[in-house]
Amino acid sequence: MIPAAFDYVRAESVEDAIRLLREHGEDAKLLAGGHSLIPMMKLRLAAPATLIDIAGIPQLAAITVAGKRVTIGALTTHAVLAASEELRQDAPALWDAANQLGDPQVRNRGTIGGACAHGDPAADYPAVLQALEATFTLTGPDGQRELPAGEFFRGMFDTALGSAELLTRVAFDPAPHSAYVKYHHPASHYAVVGAAVVLTLEGDNIGSARVAVTGIGDAAFRARGVEQALAGVDVRDAAALRAACAGTASGVEARSDTFASGAYRAAMADVFVCRAIERAAAR
Repeated sequence: MIPAAFDYVRAESVEDAIRLLREHGEDAKLLAGGHSLIPMMKLRLAAPATLIDIAGIPQLAAITVAGKRVTIGALTTHAVLAASEELRQDAPALWDAANQLGDPQVRNRGTIGGACAHGDPAADYPAVLQALEATFTLTGPDGQRELPAGEFFRGMFDTALGSAELLTRVAFDPAPHSAYVKYHHPASHYAVVGAAVVLTLEGDNIGSARVAVTGIGDAAFRARGVEQALAGVDVRDAAALRAACAGTASGVEARSDTFASGAYRAAMADVFVCRAIERAAAR
């Protein structure tokens, strides 16, 4: 499979990438790791006239932990996240996701920013970053703006990125009692169902919970009803946990495909949220 013809330019900085986006217009696409865009181009599902390579912008590839804030540059690869001891301690849900994502080639070339900007409804990071209540920094011709993760992901392959904007970093507070678990598709390794949980604990009881799910509908979502039901539940009480997680996907139109029906996805959401809670509580 060969993509349609395209021009290639390389951005030397964030400012240069913004300039090139404005110069080449809506027919231009940013290229980071390329593991989402290039397959779509080969299938002729995308045919950009120009690729703007941003992979060489050094300031966008770093993990910084300063005080009570973790900041990750958008070009940080999945492999770097998966190998980070700081993330394993401070945000194990994101560490879990990076270690379960794709295959070694994808993990070594793909980036957190590229994965988020792609907006795949079965991607892992959208659920994790919503559970972490991460802030996304978008940089464009008019400067920077910040959005909560829940406002960045709008629908299937649809995000809040403007036509001449880059996602430059994500930031969040540490969440040591967090976890991400998924039922991965055996071929694509995308999430058939993925569940991210962040807990605050008061002894063995859940003080508060943030729960986000991917793979079910057109975009990852927060399970607000489950979050409310979990307050005060003893993490050792398996029956109470199952009851609190019942109906995780209520109100969401679950997708069906040849691998899994919508009803099956919805049922598995309850199961995998419970598993994520148990894993987060054990940390």
